[in-house]
Amino acid sequence: MQFLAYILIYPFLWLISILPFRLLYAFSDVLYVWIYKVFGYRKKIVKENLNLVFPNKSKEEINRITKTFYHHLCDMMVESIKSLTISEAEMKKRFTFTNIEEIHKIEKANKSIVLMCAHYASWEWVFILQTYVKSRGNAVYKRLANKYFDRLIKRIRAKYNSYLITTKETIPILTELKKQGVLSINGFISDQSPKVNKAFHWNEFMGIKVPVHTGAEMLAKKLDMAVVFFRVKKLKRGFYETTFETITLNPNEYKDYEITDIFLKLVEAQINEAPEYYLWTHKRWKHRNKAPAEFL
Repeated sequence: MQFLAYILIYPFLWLISILPFRLLYAFSDVLYVWIYKVFGYRKKIVKENLNLVFPNKSKEEINRITKTFYHHLCDMMVESIKSLTISEAEMKKRFTFTNIEEIHKIEKANKSIVLMCAHYASWEWVFILQTYVKSRGNAVYKRLANKYFDRLIKRIRAKYNSYLITTKETIPILTELKKQGVLSINGFISDQSPKVNKAFHWNEFMGIKVPVHTGAEMLAKKLDMAVVFFRVKKLKRGFYETTFETITLNPNEYKDYEITDIFLKLVEAQINEAPEYYLWTHKRWKHRNKAPAEFL
């Protein structure tokens, strides 16, 4: 059944991926009508999230952010599909880095990197970073249920010396790379909501106390890796600019969870600057008001 789904869906995705960008975004506009206006995909969650974190914004402003967000979400979906066939030159033109020398300096210091980001603007094309650096690229992800699509995504990333690894694989793989003296850049999308019973740390995010993922900080300390935040800015449709900000070269000099808290503040600043590009469809604040007594 998985293979049947793959052979039925893949040709459709491939055909979308070869569309010129003008037609690709026309398709995105049609997709927006269906997802937002017809099906109302997670519209209730989006509105609840926005009203929760922006209680002082007017109804008109919330509606504007919502509509712009859904347009952006559809663009992200088609851009992800475009990854199947987009050329390296085209991707480099559309996803640029303002200060790649920040990564080069860390490489010269012979340090591997924990690269932290949020579900903001675009993270799909960041793997083009591997064409500018020497380090091996790893991205921590959740394996897809369909093994054929899972292999496809891994194959796309591997074109640029970038590899997808699961949470369970992360520590053994990165430990082995360290033993071999292989430098790596390891991407973590760290703004998800962990399960309450597995949360080691709670803090305010956008003014609301929630459980926080601390795995990236833990790994950086365990393997003595530099911690870098990457900030993505959407310049216009289909064009993004990324800036790197080194949080620390020496994570063990920080108290527990201090690095994670710094990361959250950086994400908040991004969201407040242009909230329409955050992924409002995920239930980031679903565990609010559930903090155990020791975290209050």
